[in-house]
Amino acid sequence: QVQPVESGGGLVQAGGSLRLSCAASGRTPSSYAMGWFRQAPGKEREFVAGINWSGDSTTYADSAKGRFAISRGNAKNTVYLQMNSLKPEDTAVYYCAAVFFPGVGVPRKYDYWGQGTQVTVSS
Repeated sequence: QVQPVESGGGLVQAGGSLRLSCAASGRTPSSYAMGWFRQAPGKEREFVAGINWSGDSTTYADSAKGRFAISRGNAKNTVYLQMNSLKPEDTAVYYCAAVFFPGVGVPRKYDYWGQGTQVTVSS
């Protein structure tokens, strides 16, 4: 089992940047695809970005394209979400997730979830 743990959330003004980090502990995290999701108050959780096990394939929600960047650390058990040009509508709890997926591509369904980190963007 893999346990993701997020960090790096906080309060930022519109137009600012934040970098979220996620460390995944447990069994062979390097064979796992990892992703970021978010849930705003009163809304369903939505996919933000994902990265495959090797770090050479990524995918983004339309709302994140051009502003957010997902990457993996050298140890492959960490993943980052660099968020630039933040907007008030990016305010949400951001969750890191993992799934065993040593194949090609980036999945959209994940099995293991972190507790979430709050991101608040003020206008």
